[in-house]
Amino acid sequence: MLNIVLVEPEIHPNTGNVARTCAATGIRLHLVEPLGFDISDKAVKRAGLDYWHLVDLHVWHNLAELFEAEKPEDIWLATSKGAKSYVDPTVQFRDGCWLFFGKETAGLSEQFRKAYSERCIRIPIRAEARCLNLSNSVAILAYEALRQTGFSGLKAAGEMAEET
Repeated sequence: MLNIVLVEPEIHPNTGNVARTCAATGIRLHLVEPLGFDISDKAVKRAGLDYWHLVDLHVWHNLAELFEAEKPEDIWLATSKGAKSYVDPTVQFRDGCWLFFGKETAGLSEQFRKAYSERCIRIPIRAEARCLNLSNSVAILAYEALRQTGFSGLKAAGEMAEET
């Protein structure tokens, strides 16, 4: 099972979109505090997130707690500062890998990026653009990881396949 980690996400619609992607794909979602919004049952119901029960959600006080409890090894850091693209042949996602994304205003910390510099990847964009939206970036890398791991457990064809 793949893992998406949002480190200190600030914007609730982005996290909601990421949660929906995780719900639809079976990817585990990890949120590292502080969060810029409320994810209590009351808040989720008020927001109409009818898919929230499908999200395998884990909330951590900080990265150290996550690393101590989960001991992630096969990790990738998504950052606009990464030296290589996610389509580089050396970027091979495996089942159980961890994809880390930073907060919308600052990304992942420099200390974290330096500690895993060989595991920093980027999505190619124009030089004049700062970065992509967080939820779009998650979707791009999540589906690439799913493609590389064979879309295990996902429905391969829609109802139109049954018509032929």
